[in-house]
Amino acid sequence: MSSACSFLFIPSTGYSSTVLSFELLLCFLLFIAVFAFWLRPGGLAWALSKAQAQARPGEAIPGPSGLPLLGMALSFTSSLTHRLLSRLSESFKAESLMAFSVGFTRFIISSNPETAKEILNSSAFADRPVKESAYGLLFHRAMGFAPYGEYWRNLRRISATHLFSPKRIASFGDFRREIGVKMVEEIMLKMEKNCEVEVKNVFHYGSLNNVMMSVFGKCYDFNGGNGDDGLELEGLVKEGYELLGIFNWSDHFPLLGWLDLQGVRRRSKKLVAKVNAFVGTIIEEKRLKRAENGHLEVAGDQHSHDFVDVLLDLENENRLSDSDMIAVLWEMIFRGTDTVAILLEWILARMILHPEIQAKAQDEIDSVIGTNNRPVSDSDLPNLPYLQAIVKESLRMHPPGPLLSWARLAIHDTCVGPYFVPAGTTAMVNMWAITHDGKVWPEPGKFRPERFLEDDVAIMGSDLRLAPFGSGRRVCPGKAMGLATVQLWLAQLLHNFKWTASHNNHAVDLSECLKLSMEMKQPLVCKAFPRISSTNQERVSDFGGFGC
Repeated sequence: MSSACSFLFIPSTGYSSTVLSFELLLCFLLFIAVFAFWLRPGGLAWALSKAQAQARPGEAIPGPSGLPLLGMALSFTSSLTHRLLSRLSESFKAESLMAFSVGFTRFIISSNPETAKEILNSSAFADRPVKESAYGLLFHRAMGFAPYGEYWRNLRRISATHLFSPKRIASFGDFRREIGVKMVEEIMLKMEKNCEVEVKNVFHYGSLNNVMMSVFGKCYDFNGGNGDDGLELEGLVKEGYELLGIFNWSDHFPLLGWLDLQGVRRRSKKLVAKVNAFVGTIIEEKRLKRAENGHLEVAGDQHSHDFVDVLLDLENENRLSDSDMIAVLWEMIFRGTDTVAILLEWILARMILHPEIQAKAQDEIDSVIGTNNRPVSDSDLPNLPYLQAIVKESLRMHPPGPLLSWARLAIHDTCVGPYFVPAGTTAMVNMWAITHDGKVWPEPGKFRPERFLEDDVAIMGSDLRLAPFGSGRRVCPGKAMGLATVQLWLAQLLHNFKWTASHNNHAVDLSECLKLSMEMKQPLVCKAFPRISSTNQERVSDFGGFGC
């Protein structure tokens, strides 16, 4: 029996070795095939798409394959994603158009003004990809993320005609100036107390008040007045920024969506309940007040006619539900708060690092204001071209949305240049790469406002060399109001103070940190010495007025 068994097993050993070798070879070939699949230009998501079948030899969009399965996901967990993508575009010689994958999501990105304009002005890229957090925070019913169609066009018409028209922007000019005066007073108080000031908090609350007055007709003081409403609103905005700014793995790996590992869905649901209660209460208060006054305040006082009044006037005509109005108003608060504060912080950092530019801007302001040193107003801004050039150069060097914040989505198959782009592809523009490209801007690393006096570059979206507000159908609707606010407040800040670095281990650090917007990694802490008296607007010759 044993010999029979031995006889039976001897050939089997040789056979199993052959099978094992064949299996190893098969696994090796399978590994090579899968690896080659992942190594295709653009990575896994592009390899799985029909773009591979459509592309002729030599016409595949160049780009990195990234890590197996992950693609370029880890790049989006960095605080310098815009710089990483810029370097990749250069290394692949794909500044015009580069493809990459983040999990199962296809991306294209352009670092070239002409290609960027083609993408942003194309009807094929009329939608935005709605992240889980954006959907959870109601933004799919607001202008930013609402799908292209009748509802979105209606919101766009309302914003252009009623919310951000030149007449309405001008009507809030006095209030913007008053907020600027309050910020000046707050800075003086902080200097008297601490001999230095962290400007971001001051600018943030100023921006929040500016938006709140425009949207709700309400204002909060800098010391937490109006009960706890100001603190509650601040908390809502902060939580919303965190949720929208976080890289959510579930957006790109559908199977993870069931698990909600980062708690985005749970936190969004909790935040929306608070937003509904906060904004809904204000809408209801407005309705009651309008009913009591018989709409007289609407007809008689345009300054008190805020965004809520506008939407209530149009409520029946445009068939907006309370949920729609809450979404629209919440987006207005959200989008209009931090961008202005962040840009002003970058500008002041540059003024401290370039005192000769600061002095030149102050001389220009003094020449326009005259010997009586009256307060700066909106009417002075057209006569301050150098100050406007400083704002433009700051937007070029430090665009608040270096990747234009929110991307576009291809709603049908299309072509960008010679390349085929399938429906469902997310398209991005690296505005930071464009504004730091030596082929587009001479001496791109040098802060030189004079370049905008030599070449009057439009920044509202028609010239993609510098389009911080986007371009095309999805251009920021509040761009004119935002720019007017930054210019006025900057003029007030430079008119009232000479800005210098703090000497308490707070050197100006231009390191970047990309969250929802590109912020200063280290908040700006500096000194602000008065140039004029706050009581009689007379010039102060002693810049050491605080004894600091």
